[in-house]
Amino acid sequence: MGNPVRSVGRRMTALVLLAASVLLALEALVVWGGVTRLKGEPDVVVVLGAKLWGEQPSPALRNRLDAALDYLRALQAQGCMPTVVVTGGQGEDEVLSEAQCMGDYLVRGGIAPERIIREDKSTNTAENLKNTKAVLLQRGITGKNVTFVSNYFHLTRVRMLAARLTPEWQVSTLGSSVPDLSSGLYSYCRETVALVKSFLFDR
Repeated sequence: MGNPVRSVGRRMTALVLLAASVLLALEALVVWGGVTRLKGEPDVVVVLGAKLWGEQPSPALRNRLDAALDYLRALQAQGCMPTVVVTGGQGEDEVLSEAQCMGDYLVRGGIAPERIIREDKSTNTAENLKNTKAVLLQRGITGKNVTFVSNYFHLTRVRMLAARLTPEWQVSTLGSSVPDLSSGLYSYCRETVALVKSFLFDR
C-alpha cells in the first residue's frame, strides 16, 4: 500500500500545476487579444470608461481618450465623422460620471460636442455595451461598424462581450497603453479574473 500522505501531496501538486496552467493560458489569451484591429470606417466610436482622479481622467483613461482623439482626428481628415459614445457611470468615490469627464476631455481636444453621446449609467464593461446599444437605438443611430477604444489589456474581453451582446455589429478595437509597468502588471493580472467572470455571468 502506498503512503497516503505522499499520495495526497502528489494530488495537491497536480492541482496546483493545473491551476497555474489555466491561469497562464488565460493570461496569454488576454495578451494575445490585446491588439488594435480596425476594419473600415466606423459609424460609431465608443470610448470605454475607467476610474477618475478627482474631476480628471486617471492616467489609464487619459491614454484611452488620447488614442480616441488621434483616431477621430485622422478620420475627420479623411471626411469621416462618426458618432462618438463615451460610456461610464459615477462610482461611489467619484465626483462626477466618467462619461461627463470623458466627453468634456474630447470637446477640449477639438471634437464637436454635438457628435458626442454621454452614456452615464454603466458600472461595468457589459453594461457599457448594453447601454450604448440602447442609447444608439433610442436616437435612431443604426450604423453597424463600431470601434471600441480601451487599454490593450481590456480588448480581449471587449471583443468577447461584443460577440455575445451586440452580434449584429462589425466590431473593431483600438488599443492604448497603460501608464507604467506596475499598473500594467496589476491590470493584466486582474483582467484574467474579469475575463472569467464576464464569460460566466455577463449576459
